[in-house]
This record gives sequence, C-alpha cells and structure tokens, in this order.
Amino acid sequence: MSNPFAGFAPRRVSPKPMAAVAKKRKASPTDDDSQDNYDRMSASPTASPNLANRNIPAQPTQSRSIKRARTAVTGRPLPLSRLLETLDSNGLKAVLRTLCERHPQLTTEISAVAPKPTVTSSLNLLHTYENNIRQSFPYGGNPEGDYAYNRVKTALLELLDALSDYTPHFLPPNEPSLSHGLEFLDGATSIIHRLPTWENPIHNHHKNVAYEEISKAWILVLKETAKRGGGISLQYDGWDSKLHRHNEQSGGRLELALLELRNALGWFSNDNNQSLQQTRTGNSLGFRIETSGAPVPLQIW
Repeated sequence: MSNPFAGFAPRRVSPKPMAAVAKKRKASPTDDDSQDNYDRMSASPTASPNLANRNIPAQPTQSRSIKRARTAVTGRPLPLSRLLETLDSNGLKAVLRTLCERHPQLTTEISAVAPKPTVTSSLNLLHTYENNIRQSFPYGGNPEGDYAYNRVKTALLELLDALSDYTPHFLPPNEPSLSHGLEFLDGATSIIHRLPTWENPIHNHHKNVAYEEISKAWILVLKETAKRGGGISLQYDGWDSKLHRHNEQSGGRLELALLELRNALGWFSNDNNQSLQQTRTGNSLGFRIETSGAPVPLQIW
C-alpha cells in the first residue's frame, strides 16, 4: 500500500561539488607554452612607452657619499673690534697708556691719528672735573674749612692739572686760530673764578697760581693778535669788556693782561687816527704837500 503523504515529504537537496565552489587558482605552468606566458606576465616591464616622453632630472655626477664638512664648534677670543666695544673711556685710556709705555714710538703716531680736541669738548671736560669738586664737598659743616679742603683736594688738583695741559694746546703757535684761543681762555678763566676760596691762605695757593698762568696765556694771545693786525676783532668782538670783567672778578690778578689788551687797542686806535689824519691833510701817500696862494674851494658834484 502506497503512502498517501509521500508527495508532501521534503526533498533532499544534494550539495554542490567542492570543485565547483573552490576559489580559482593561478594556473601553474605545466608545459613550455604556459611557462613562457607565466614568465612574461610575472616580469616587471623594463621599458614603458611613457618613459620616452618624460623629463627625468639628471642625477648629480658627484657621488652622494661625499658630505659637506661641518665647522666644529669651539671657543675662540673676541675680535679686536668687539673687544674695544666693551671698553669704556677709562678702560680705553688705560690700554693706550700701557701701549705707549711699552712702545714709546707709538706716542707720536697716536697723537697724529687722534682727532684734535675742540674748544667746546675741552671746556666740557673741564666742567666735568669742576662738577667732581662740587660732589666732593661734605654735607654740612664749614665749606671753607680745613676738613672741606681735605675732602676736595684730590678733585681740585685733577682739575688744575687738566687746565694746565689744555691751556697750552690753544695757545700760539700750536693753535693757529686766535679766536679759538680767546674763546678757550674766556671759558677757562670763568672756571677759575668758580674755584672755592678757603679760610686758610695756604690752601688758596693753587687758585692764585692758576690766575697767574691764565694771565700769561691772555698776554701771549693778545700780543700775537696785535702782531697780526687783529685789533679790530678785539675791539668789535667785545674782548675789552670781557677781560675787564674777568679782572674785576679775579680781584685785579689779570691787570697785566688787561694792560696788554689796552696796548693792542691803543696801537690800533693810533694807527687808525694816523691814517685818518693823513687822509685829511692829503698825505695818504706819504708825501708832503705844500700849497701857496689862496685856498681853492672844493666843489661837490
């Protein structure tokens, strides 16, 4: 008897063979033809058709094995220009002084190369020394006593030494310009006026000597000015009034210099008066003109 439910029974599906679902593999060479094809496909192309159209930069001819030498970092002293930058005025003066002491022949060369000081720069330096004197005074107490003198003595002598060195520099024949010499003497004399006066007369010796030296300097410049016929500059530049004022402030210590100035101005005045008199008498050429008869009236055209 047949089963009535046989038509409803599920059918068994047979699995696909393994060969059908397995991944494909590259065919291995089995003969000569397949071996040639395998070698041709496996090898990298040696020449591409696009290589001929490309601009390939040329390789440097120098071998890459040669490397640029590197400078080794090591300590070294400063160049002379940098070393001089670190020196202040005192340090530079000490170096030059030492060089001149070791090599005396350098003194002349340095003096020739160094720029000449001007009247303004020299007076400014003297004012610096003068300011050092003011700063040396003690606070309180008698500013004209012995204690104050002992405190400022060093600064005072430094100023007087500098003054004795700078004054001859502006005197003839070293200074050809007499106007520069007079200008310096005017400023230097004013500095001497401002020097302190002490109760002890012995301590005033330095100031008195300074007045004597500056008076001699005035006389030298005034004589040279008179020789060069510069009396007109002395008169119109007001040096007679300036020196007269200096003489009053010094207590008459510049009387000899003032007398020399008056002589120079007197010579200039006499010379002018003589020239004027010669012009009026018609003797400007040095001849004596004598006329006889009635004078001829002058007619102005």
